[in-house]
Amino acid sequence: MTNPDPQRYDAALEYDAVIESIAAYVCDPDAASSEAARSTAHLSLIDALAAGLLGLADPDCVRIVAPPVPITTEHPARVLGTRHTADPVTAAFGTGTAIRWLDYNDTWLALEWGHPSDNLGGILAVADHLAAKARTEGGSGPSVDDVLTAMIQAHEIQGVLALGTAFNRAGLDHVLLVRVATAAVVTRMLGGGVEDVRRAVAHAWADGGALRVYRHAPNVTWRKSWAAGDATARGVRLAQLALAGAEAPRTPLTTPGWGVQDALLGGHEVTLERGLGTYIMENVLLKPWFPAEYHGQTAVEAALALHPRIKDRLGAITKVEIRAQEAAVRIIDKTGPLRNPADRDHSIQYMVAAALLFGELDETHYHDSAAADPGLRRLIDATTVTEDPEYSAAYLDPERRAVPGAVRVHDADGPIGDWAEVLYPVGHPRRRAEAVPHVRTKLHRALTAFYGGTGAAPPSRVEETLGRLTDRESLAEAGAADLLGLLTPDPR
Repeated sequence: MTNPDPQRYDAALEYDAVIESIAAYVCDPDAASSEAARSTAHLSLIDALAAGLLGLADPDCVRIVAPPVPITTEHPARVLGTRHTADPVTAAFGTGTAIRWLDYNDTWLALEWGHPSDNLGGILAVADHLAAKARTEGGSGPSVDDVLTAMIQAHEIQGVLALGTAFNRAGLDHVLLVRVATAAVVTRMLGGGVEDVRRAVAHAWADGGALRVYRHAPNVTWRKSWAAGDATARGVRLAQLALAGAEAPRTPLTTPGWGVQDALLGGHEVTLERGLGTYIMENVLLKPWFPAEYHGQTAVEAALALHPRIKDRLGAITKVEIRAQEAAVRIIDKTGPLRNPADRDHSIQYMVAAALLFGELDETHYHDSAAADPGLRRLIDATTVTEDPEYSAAYLDPERRAVPGAVRVHDADGPIGDWAEVLYPVGHPRRRAEAVPHVRTKLHRALTAFYGGTGAAPPSRVEETLGRLTDRESLAEAGAADLLGLLTPDPR
């Protein structure tokens, strides 16, 4: 890179246009209001809470979300599903990590992909902190409806930025957009105005981006599950710094040579491809049925459909064919050893083989005990993955945003029946009604596991909590503190 001419900091310099637009949007909560968005935000919320509780069933997750040292702080925030309390930054890390642990929360796919509900780590921590502060001052604090508004805005910021820039092509992890979105909405939640939001967002961009190296072989580790917790926590910290008056660079995106566009993206311009409103939340992709990297969701669904037909002939299968979009081939086509659950849930070969073999797919199928099944290894080794150009076109078409996948199995005599093909996964907006019962089932399973770990509560308690969380109108009116309180374990 050629060093640009040195420039002195100019406090009168205008902010990058993207930063200005984000700040104006965040400080106008009415821009994040539509019935479809609020309805979907409620689904996304309870889906993410379920993902977090299921993640906490893993001892590795429990170990990571715990504050590194005992923390006492004024107006503490709670960590979802635990008895930990901490400052909002530390609590944001814990809750964000739990939600993201199993790759089981909602998804957005465009030139960049990601999981907009990752921002809930920061949103819930700050809401709980503000509620604790309000209690000492005789106030009421934020409501769950306020949480939904913040979710809609964070989804929109993260998702619209993803429409025009493929950070992954530069080797950068999508969680940089979590940091930007969390910093923006949390600054407003903490009482900041337009200038405060500008500063927080500018600082978020100035952080640059983390590498994607921990998401790809041979370096896949659980960092891919706590990276989002780290990003949303960083967003909270940057909001605090902005509110303390920490001056920010005005043009962290566009400064020649040193800005994000030149230093990290080869001169590519970061833009907002559409006005900020409610588009992303209305069209977000839920992941309510099984935990699998989203580009492989349709292939797994196709494999599940094939299972009844081939379950008695698994030993005779000689070949498994998968057709997918280009993004799936690039990200989750993995051959060779799969060393841990974090590696397996991003392998389309593993996910499809498990669905064919077991006729179901949940987080336990990524554990070492399931992976040791010799029949699973045989199916994986027999699998080929190819890009279907028509699938790739449908994936990139903004009018469809399909995520197509297809599976066909062979024995020694040739194909066993036709291709099983799925164009739109259950969590897609075109199948939103089908997703609702899956979200409820997922939440029921998560609550059963959660209460089972706190003294094996009777089924009536599970049903009561399920009812309170799924009743959108009454939940929206409840305090945000009541939400986390509902999901705090009983004292032992």
